[in-house]
Amino acid sequence: MGLFFNVALAVFAGTGSFLFGYDSGVMTDVIQSPNFLAFFNTNPHTAIIGAINSTFSGGAVFGSLMGGFTMDRFGRRLTIMIGAAIALLGSCLQCGAQNLAMILVGRIFAGWAVGLLSMSVPVYQSECAHPRIRGMIVGITQQMIGVGFIVSTWVGYGSSQVPASSAFSWRFPLGFQGIPCILLICGILFFPESPRHLIETDRGDEAMRVLRKLHYNGSNDDWIQSEYNEIKLTIDAERAITAPGWRIMFTVPVWRTRLFHAVGIQVFTQMTGINVIGYYQTIMYENLGITGDRNLLVTGIYNVVGPVFNFFFITLLLDRVGRRKPLLIGTTLITIALVCEAIIGSQIEHATGSRKDSLSIAGVFFLFCVSCIFSCSFGPISWVYASEIMPFQIRGRGSAFATGIGNWLVSTVWSQVSPIGLGAITWRFYFVFVAFNVCVTFPTIFFVFKETTRLSLEEIDLLFGERALGTLPENLDGKHLAQGADPERHIELSNVDHPGN
Repeated sequence: MGLFFNVALAVFAGTGSFLFGYDSGVMTDVIQSPNFLAFFNTNPHTAIIGAINSTFSGGAVFGSLMGGFTMDRFGRRLTIMIGAAIALLGSCLQCGAQNLAMILVGRIFAGWAVGLLSMSVPVYQSECAHPRIRGMIVGITQQMIGVGFIVSTWVGYGSSQVPASSAFSWRFPLGFQGIPCILLICGILFFPESPRHLIETDRGDEAMRVLRKLHYNGSNDDWIQSEYNEIKLTIDAERAITAPGWRIMFTVPVWRTRLFHAVGIQVFTQMTGINVIGYYQTIMYENLGITGDRNLLVTGIYNVVGPVFNFFFITLLLDRVGRRKPLLIGTTLITIALVCEAIIGSQIEHATGSRKDSLSIAGVFFLFCVSCIFSCSFGPISWVYASEIMPFQIRGRGSAFATGIGNWLVSTVWSQVSPIGLGAITWRFYFVFVAFNVCVTFPTIFFVFKETTRLSLEEIDLLFGERALGTLPENLDGKHLAQGADPERHIELSNVDHPGN
């Protein structure tokens, strides 16, 4: 089955990422529904709208952190199933909301689920992927997020065509997300657990069968055996330094470095401003003079453009050009696009007639540019890089922390303050992201980030220093090694030659 099965697994697991995109994007159209605004006695510029989006992001923070426990305890596949079940509950609450409290609780559940899915799906894909195509496989996460945004936009646009007095315009889009939840809950049963988790839980024979199912091409038995041995060797070495809890991630220097890399790429992704545009682009278009159905139509087109660019990038370029170059180029071009957007915004306030129309088109163009550039840089690479640099020993907890804090906590802040900022200072708001990209993102990527393209997850261990860590700090509960560990065997495993791919 090999490559086809590997891609099929990644695409289906990506249904969890589809839910991420759909649930993030659906509110863009919902908050434009006259019936929704009247029902909850609000308007798009109030703190209530910010609260509806920020509770979603806030729920995702806790969902991501919870994933660190469920992935280590129950595995990758079951964590995805739990996330889908919680998302189904959130969908029902939002669709049937009778008051503000009910929709806020529904958004919290939806965010909780998306937090679980956003950290578990890339890890599952990464651990199942062949090293040579891992960028494409994990890049499917961003592709499915984009598809979710597309579907949410056009479902919302279609639903908006009903009379203004109809609640169908917002209840149907919020309820529609239950369909992929059911598909994911049922379908994930037919896909295997990650081979690395199987080896960790002493199911080696099953892990070998899964590796053959994922990577066998008819003549690479030796490579699969080498891959199996390499995974088992690394996991055995890391078992020798097992320590409970989350503090270990911050105490062991090499792990702390890798964790901060993962958190950093997620923070930098949020600081491109992409989610602010995604959530509040309808407000941005209003600031550009685009209103009504035309506003929703432009939103729908915007959400299509990114996934198209993402698809070509992950299939043709990502595993060739690497991680660092696209991030550096993306940071530069996004910054330029945001500066241009701010300049246009400063001029449109005083423009009239054909000049205003021209500026509106230019403003839309640069927002589209941000989406296109993001989809060829931070969009897919943030998930790929964050999932592949984590050592297996802390992959569950580390991915949970990076996604929960770096992605969702930062997103929560922007979800709450962005509608207020866009309403109060309009085009000046873009310079917050410009300053961060220039002063923090670009220098950090240039001087700190490492290139991980085409390396196996175990080779990335060596890239950051060692296959296993040798010893734990002396002050870590007074122990160097886990109970029962053999120090001599540990040193031997730490320095063993790498079999290679």
